[in-house]
Amino acid sequence: MTIIDIKTEITGNIWKIEAKPGDRIDEGEAIMILESMKMEIPVSAPEPGVLHEILFEEGATVTEGTVVARLEA
Repeated sequence: MTIIDIKTEITGNIWKIEAKPGDRIDEGEAIMILESMKMEIPVSAPEPGVLHEILFEEGATVTEGTVVARLEA
């Protein structure tokens, strides 16, 4: 089992969480949606696996490069 950090590519607010720990996630599937400058940007899984944990709640502000979730691959 390998744990993969899922990081944001932009600074923004976590608008909506799309998955929960234990969910099987496909490569490219959105785990959460960030809102930045009135745009909605998905944070997606880099590869398939099981969502291990989400580190922030909806409404939290995160900066570019922040680890927001972990995936078991």
